[in-house]
Amino acid sequence: MTDEPKRTKEVNRLVEAIEAIEAIEDDVECAKTVAETLDEWPQYQKRLREARQKRVQSLRAQGKTWPEIGTLLGVSPQRAQAIAVGLSGSVRRKRGENADGRRTAPEE
Repeated sequence: MTDEPKRTKEVNRLVEAIEAIEAIEDDVECAKTVAETLDEWPQYQKRLREARQKRVQSLRAQGKTWPEIGTLLGVSPQRAQAIAVGLSGSVRRKRGENADGRRTAPEE
């Protein structure tokens, strides 16, 4: 028995596709395929984040609370709310910083 986490069939298919790329025997072909995949990945990552955001918003529109949504997704209520407004977990800004990392003017 393995210690692999339980995954959905769709995630398994994605993992299998990555494994198929890794299994390409020709080094040049494998490297080119990896490069092509990496070049295209950002657009798919964005689509996945948007799909998740839309579904979280739908759960909220159905009347679910942030704690309920967080439990369903396995995240904190705060993270569920952040997903709904489109905040990515990869971008953490300090208070008083804008998106490009520059300090914003203090509020009065």
